[in-house]
Amino acid sequence: MGSLKAALVYSSRLLTTLKKQTHVIYIKRTLLLPRLTVFKRTDGRFVPFVRQSSSTVAGAERGEDTFLKWVLLLIPVTTFGLGTWQVKRRQWKMQLIDELLKLTTAEPIPLPIDPHELKSLEYRRVRVRGRYDHSQELYVLPRSPVDPEKEAREAGRLSSSGETGANVITPFYCTDLGITILVNRGYVPRQKIRPETRMKGQVEGEVEVVGVVRLTEQRKPFVPNNDVERNRWHYRDLEGMSTVTGAEPIFIDADFGSTIPGGPLGGQTRVALRNEHMQYIMTWYGLCAATSYMWFAKFVKKIV
Repeated sequence: MGSLKAALVYSSRLLTTLKKQTHVIYIKRTLLLPRLTVFKRTDGRFVPFVRQSSSTVAGAERGEDTFLKWVLLLIPVTTFGLGTWQVKRRQWKMQLIDELLKLTTAEPIPLPIDPHELKSLEYRRVRVRGRYDHSQELYVLPRSPVDPEKEAREAGRLSSSGETGANVITPFYCTDLGITILVNRGYVPRQKIRPETRMKGQVEGEVEVVGVVRLTEQRKPFVPNNDVERNRWHYRDLEGMSTVTGAEPIFIDADFGSTIPGGPLGGQTRVALRNEHMQYIMTWYGLCAATSYMWFAKFVKKIV
């Protein structure tokens, strides 16, 4: 009680003194300050030092929390949207793979020679009749063999076999069309790349070939350039292959049924479409679930 009386007496004296000054700034005392702190300037005027009240500070903190709350909510919302987008992308990719598989197993049609028509027929099965020119074989390597049945099931995934070799590309004169095209006869192991090691499969007569139309291929990063001088091709360059062999820039992959005993193994078409959307779906929805729980624990659970 004595201390309280002393504080009241001191406050009364201080206010009396301030009232006597000519230039006094009167400020209401707040709940936060036990007493008013006054500073005297060199010109004789008094300037009070003002602090914010506890209610003002609490209001500012609540405003910051509200802003942070809605900003952080964008993270689970965005990841949920990305996960949903990947679901739709996966559906589209699966439909595209199904369409390509239907093309590679559809009834073959006669090979059109119109370049514009061919551009819309990639993976379409066609039928041609003619003779191979084995003297101008080209070799695309390294390549691993494709299991036709497994390829159809897994839509372009690489074979697990560690064996490597080459795909044999041979000019093929179409007797019914009067033009020479390029035919990928199929896969041979490394020890069978040289023609003299597989003479039984070097058929000389007229044969019928069913295959899949393929377009030119752009060189991918880290893939070596084609070595024309050494006849080592690393990607399907129709213009370059046509220049070397004199054939038209028309290319088909012979199917498995066109395989000649002792020759390259046909059916080496890979429906090379990456389909990793399920991994992306799990990633984005997982992040959405984790960040949603963190947001709930920080901004909702503590209120409840």
